[in-house]
Amino acid sequence: MSEAILGFSGKYRFMSNFSASEVELDGLGYPTVEHAYQAAKTSDATERRRIREADSPSKAKKLGQQVKLRADWEEVKLQIMEDLLIQKFSDPALKQKLLDTGEAYLEETNTWGDKFWGVCKGNGKNHLGKILMKIRKSLGE
Repeated sequence: MSEAILGFSGKYRFMSNFSASEVELDGLGYPTVEHAYQAAKTSDATERRRIREADSPSKAKKLGQQVKLRADWEEVKLQIMEDLLIQKFSDPALKQKLLDTGEAYLEETNTWGDKFWGVCKGNGKNHLGKILMKIRKSLGE
């Protein structure tokens, strides 16, 4: 395997769910994957609207941590994230940037303790990195 990309900042910021990238969820546009993902956690239209209209992805994340989770959330969250990222990387410029990472191992290395989507202090499942590598592979075929 070639190089590893550890963390999605600097020139790799485009892979972050916080980077600007219009995506759609249930027919409505969201400014980032983070906004849409957080809104998808709930079935409540009012909560979804508040998240969609949040002025930053970090605010959307905070709001998403306060919603009443939909009953099937644990079963659907990985697929929802993958669907949103497929949309994001259908943008030709972002698609090319992802393809330009070649065969590099992608890891959402972080310092905020996210061991589900990323890796913190050497531990984590890195689901975000795995989904990005899966999408990169399919785009390159």
